[in-house]
Amino acid sequence: MSGGAAGAPKPLPSSGPKSLREMPHPLATSSSEEMGPALTPSPDLLLPRSIADKDLSLPNGTPVDTSSPASSSSLLNRLQLDDDLDGETRDLFVTVDDPKKHVCTMETYITYRVTTKTTRAEFDLPEYSVRRRYQDFDWLRNKLEESQPTHLIPPLPEKFVVKGVVDRFSEEFVETRRKALDKFLKRITDHPVLSFNEHFNVFLTAKDLNAYKKQGMALLSKVGESVKYVTGGYKLRSRPLEFAAIGEYLDTFSLKLGTIDRIAQRIIKEQLEYLVELREYGPVYSTWGGLEVELSEPLEGVSACIGNCCTALEELSEDMTEDFLPVLREYILYSESMKNVLKKRDQVQAEYEAKLEAVALKKEDRPKVPTDVEKCQDRVECFNADLKADMERWQNNKRQDFRQLLMGMADKNIQYYEKCLTAWESIIPLLQDKPETK
Repeated sequence: MSGGAAGAPKPLPSSGPKSLREMPHPLATSSSEEMGPALTPSPDLLLPRSIADKDLSLPNGTPVDTSSPASSSSLLNRLQLDDDLDGETRDLFVTVDDPKKHVCTMETYITYRVTTKTTRAEFDLPEYSVRRRYQDFDWLRNKLEESQPTHLIPPLPEKFVVKGVVDRFSEEFVETRRKALDKFLKRITDHPVLSFNEHFNVFLTAKDLNAYKKQGMALLSKVGESVKYVTGGYKLRSRPLEFAAIGEYLDTFSLKLGTIDRIAQRIIKEQLEYLVELREYGPVYSTWGGLEVELSEPLEGVSACIGNCCTALEELSEDMTEDFLPVLREYILYSESMKNVLKKRDQVQAEYEAKLEAVALKKEDRPKVPTDVEKCQDRVECFNADLKADMERWQNNKRQDFRQLLMGMADKNIQYYEKCLTAWESIIPLLQDKPETK
């Protein structure tokens, strides 16, 4: 997106759920050994460590060779994504493309084409194509949170931008948002539970989504309603150790990523400022060459060399802005979403503890636990199982995404320095003394 520094932004043209393994009751024990070490994420956040791991492999089991590559491009050639390997076994594919600008009397907005191809029986047709705007994606996410409160819902890109700083109708901004919305739907599509949600089906197929939106709360699931009306009056005694570890991990993860994001933005800002200086610096040698006949050729060479370095730096800054920063921001928002699910789980557990304690305080003998207590216990167990499964899935996605991100960043930096090296090496013959002709 460094094009914004070079000139005005380009205008946009107008126009079957996976089974969850049984989990022990969260209040039955506080032993970390019984909970299983594999389910407890380490709070230690060392992203490079995953790359140097001796048993390095992708989530699909594909081994990754960590030896030095023969060339920079081979870094990315080694990386195989799950989409490429598992595509034949999937039965639902969704893409977001073709953004269009709509200018109306009251507002101006962007819509995106959402294309769906599927063989699932829940769909009447094998292929759908509808247009959706950002607020439709936001509606979908809210509905998923309401109807699937025990699951981690993927984040959306931020809705609000600073006016005067970012042009939300520029081609660069719209393309960045399109990629984020496409990723959002693909995350849902890949989820063994969310992809079967009725609201998701309607979002992908309904021609008139507004009519469906008016139905409001009518289609909320029973689980969603039960969690929605849990009051905040219950106080949790303490989280089970594995969920406490998850909370600590998420705090550390979001802190580290937030720091990286802020520093990366400063680096890009400084690169763009340096780019402005370089663009003024190079032509000076060219104008100087017009005054120096004997030095004309080498001075023109230096000017051209600096111009090539400008182009390489601009490409690097664009890659950082369009590929690196969005992934950081997505995972910062992802960690906040996971924290929200963790808080909902705590509320349900606190309610269960309070009801269980109330039953124990009653003097009369009750051979059977009241039904409302049993239902509350079921909600706790449902939260525990879904949260653990989603955390494991999120960790797998994170490892894959950051391996791809860091390898791509390494490759882009190698390309940048190779271009600069080639540019400077090209002028050395012009600077060497030439033998005088007799």
